[in-house]
Amino acid sequence: MYCDYFGECGSCKLYDLDYKRQVLEKKEYVKELFSEFKIGNFDFFTSRDIHYRGRAEFRVWHDGDKIDYAMHKLEGKGVLKIQNCPKVDESIYRLMPKLKEFIEDNDELRNRLYSMEFLSSRESVLVTLIYHRQIDEKWDREAKKLENKFGIFVIGRARKIKRVLSQDFVLETLYVDDEKYRYKIIEGGFSQPNRSVNEKMISWVCSHIHNPKDLLELYCGHGNFTIPLSKAFGKVLATEISKASIKSARYSCGLNSIGNIEFLRMSVEELTSAMKNEREFNRLKDIDLDKYSFSHVLTDPPRAGIDAKSLEFISKFENIIYISCNPKTLKRDLNILGRDFEIVDFAVFDQFPYTNHIESGIILRKN
Repeated sequence: MYCDYFGECGSCKLYDLDYKRQVLEKKEYVKELFSEFKIGNFDFFTSRDIHYRGRAEFRVWHDGDKIDYAMHKLEGKGVLKIQNCPKVDESIYRLMPKLKEFIEDNDELRNRLYSMEFLSSRESVLVTLIYHRQIDEKWDREAKKLENKFGIFVIGRARKIKRVLSQDFVLETLYVDDEKYRYKIIEGGFSQPNRSVNEKMISWVCSHIHNPKDLLELYCGHGNFTIPLSKAFGKVLATEISKASIKSARYSCGLNSIGNIEFLRMSVEELTSAMKNEREFNRLKDIDLDKYSFSHVLTDPPRAGIDAKSLEFISKFENIIYISCNPKTLKRDLNILGRDFEIVDFAVFDQFPYTNHIESGIILRKN
């Protein structure tokens, strides 16, 4: 990938390395970081090095009646005005200059526009315009023109305001091991931004399921792993604290004609207390935990990793699938889990070329 803003834009920290060199350096970093665990050879799933991000956000810089996209500078304070970003999905890349020109010529859409967020799928693009002012029906009329001109979905946001013209989600299609899966991805919710690497990640997890019974999934989000994995298990119990994400996951189950998943809006800490019979929860009144025979637990925690109480909880299971977006917290958690589990497989997924970010997955089996 070539970018006009390499060395200036703060988004790409590894701008001075070609992609092959980035892969080599990340492999060496992982080998050194996890050397005490003797992981040996591991799978490394590469990405396209251009047009790989299906989710992006940009500041809007105003100069009179002119506007530009802007990013934080690599060094020092301030912002860098940009015209394009080759990391983003091709549909976003093509839309960006046209969208800027249209908004620039429209006083209502341009006035105090602070930032733009993009969410793309294989089929559509959703754009969120974020303002430092109130927006109303007048904004709706002008934003509808934007939707109609470019065939996109548009949302307006301001303080305590969300204006949805058509819909606040996109429908995504993923292909995993020749199977097609459909997902509802909501605006503002978490989703894996690199579609092709996400497909590889799901496929890798599915290929490492052996002797399955029932699955417990923690931090399930919108069902990214849940839905494909449900075909390998008898029953699935999936937990998530976001009400909107659970609503999307249930919708996606309908899209995929899947009926063996029970979604539960509950934190890991709450579930731990419930399964230990320490507390009763109204959210569990229609769920019989005793009917499950969990052979596997899948956890995909935030960057902070797993707290001590939850680590103790998942260590009761025979098989752990741990998806990590932070290798340092994964190493910390492995220092605890490694006492009772062996590492069956390890993989790295390069979701974000030109950055230091590393996503990884590990399969653990109780000794």
